[in-house]
Amino acid sequence: MASTFIVGFDGTDSCKRALDFAVKCANAQGGAIHLVHILEWSPYTFLSKEELRERHARKVEEVAAAEKFIEPTCAELRQSGLSVTSEVRYGNPTELMCEIAKTQDNAQIFVGRKGASKLKNVLVGSLGLSLVQSSPVPVTVVP
Repeated sequence: MASTFIVGFDGTDSCKRALDFAVKCANAQGGAIHLVHILEWSPYTFLSKEELRERHARKVEEVAAAEKFIEPTCAELRQSGLSVTSEVRYGNPTELMCEIAKTQDNAQIFVGRKGASKLKNVLVGSLGLSLVQSSPVPVTVVP
């Protein structure tokens, strides 16, 4: 069974390093790449009907922009012969990455390490740390 290498993709240098490593693994194992771009979206409890319409329209625009952002990377990877899929989602990155991993065959998650102010975040990154603690599949945090 071929592996699916799920890569958290936001265009940063750290995610590009994670993608490069996932591509090496996919090439070595005959696996596929699944790029995931997650737009964080906090629900608001009290919104008027007009605010809800505006918010929905903004959400649709942001998803379209994110899909345009991720597509050149997908196209480049496909040209190299890899099987590549992608998706853009709204919500909590950790929860969604775990949810996506459950739907993929023989999955593994790859994320880049990003620094933050707290020691644990400097060492791993908040998304990486959260995934390591809660993912149903192996997680690779790439420095």
